Amino acid sequence: MKSRIQNASFISKLMPASEAAALIQPGMTVGMSGFTGSGYPKAVPLELARLIEDAHARGERFVIRVLTGASTAPELDGALAKVGGIDFRLPYQSDPELRARINRGEIEYMDIHLGQVAQYAWFGFLGNIDMAVIEVAGILPDGRLIPSTSVGNNKTWLDLASQVILEVNSNQPAGLDGMHDIYYGTALPPERKPIPLVAPGDRIGDPYLRVDPAKVLAVVETDAPDRLGRFAAPDEISARIAGHLVEFFRHEIAHGRLRPELLPLQSGVGNIANAVLSGLRDGGFEGLSAFTEVIQDGMLDLIRTDTLRVASATALSLSPEGVDEFQRNIDHYRSRIVLRPQEISNHAELVRRLGCLAINGMVEADIYGNVNSTHVAGTSIINGIGGSGDFARNGFLSCFVTPSIAKNGAISCIVPLASHVDHTEHDVTVIVTEQGLADLRGLSPKQRARAIIARCAHPNYRPLLEDYFERACRESVGKHTPHLLDEALSWHRRFVESGRMR
Repeated sequence: MKSRIQNASFISKLMPASEAAALIQPGMTVGMSGFTGSGYPKAVPLELARLIEDAHARGERFVIRVLTGASTAPELDGALAKVGGIDFRLPYQSDPELRARINRGEIEYMDIHLGQVAQYAWFGFLGNIDMAVIEVAGILPDGRLIPSTSVGNNKTWLDLASQVILEVNSNQPAGLDGMHDIYYGTALPPERKPIPLVAPGDRIGDPYLRVDPAKVLAVVETDAPDRLGRFAAPDEISARIAGHLVEFFRHEIAHGRLRPELLPLQSGVGNIANAVLSGLRDGGFEGLSAFTEVIQDGMLDLIRTDTLRVASATALSLSPEGVDEFQRNIDHYRSRIVLRPQEISNHAELVRRLGCLAINGMVEADIYGNVNSTHVAGTSIINGIGGSGDFARNGFLSCFVTPSIAKNGAISCIVPLASHVDHTEHDVTVIVTEQGLADLRGLSPKQRARAIIARCAHPNYRPLLEDYFERACRESVGKHTPHLLDEALSWHRRFVESGRMR
């Protein structure tokens, strides 16, 4: 660890994770590192969970407010949720224990666009940040910090927190040094200036994070890998969705609306996103770029094969096999990957300036193109909106993808009315299922409905949607966006009552 901690002042603050965790007091607001399962603190949250459990056993109340970049891992979100240690959480989560407690009303949860979290903190909307717990890959002699496998909101937490705990993880590859670009030029209104980034690979900041040494109370040594999931190979449905989207891009190139190298790609996490990326590689696309949130296996493969010349993101989200490939060829990837704070990776102005092609998953879409990305039956949160809204509203194209049915056909992902709306019809340009692709640009609500039903709905549900739409056109009070208000959410009510929408 001496090679990882090169500053004498920080070496003097080394202590066990248990002692560092004891510095976190009940009621604190704690900003923690971590984004989609990478770069989160591995030791202090576990020790904090033990302290909280002991306090509760003594009848003492001990909860904290937890702010992160996005989802973390069981050692953080899961451990603290299990012992009842989280009072409030934002902005994105994926831990089953945490999700269950949120949906039981035991934890207050704020779902927010990832690109807005840092500015909310700087505006004072989230209150004071008492402590930051941040994983880094190393500390330089001058006290600057080598970021880990995610940047997320770490810059903001380090700047705003009153006190700081650092975890230095020797398991993170030393080759991360130089892969990051931390921009310190943001300001509060009305002092803001344009961010000088005009291409995904531009470097506009420093490779390192900064922290006031006086705020650092503890440095903890760790040697633990990120806990990342293994993605399944693309199945037939994912491949068909990818095929429709790749064919659409070819159509746009043929009509002069896209260049052969496309525009910068933004891709959400998951098997469908990986399938789309594989489809681009297999389709012979070259010279691509990405301006996105996370780099997962599919994008890593495009970089490895030189299909993707540069990728900008805020975090890695790789399978164990992807981690092995990344570490074996880290010098190559360091020349192609730029990891930034999420206030830059998800910045609305930059997304619009670069003209990103946004590809994100969804829970359901209604016949008019409103998209639900976050809730089951309108009431139970799944993970959160993440960064999909940052890209959907501001991208050159906003594509949402999903299988047409779920749970072996018990659920239709195309419904009369979305039970919860994260992305309105005004921000959605393309909807894709394995059945087909609906291009919604330039269409009125009724034209959109006909396109979505005909091209995206599953055959088992298409006649029901056609019947609903035809009767709504005849019987609805208003004819611009026809609905039967007594029936619009009946599919969801039937699902809640019987487990099936039909």
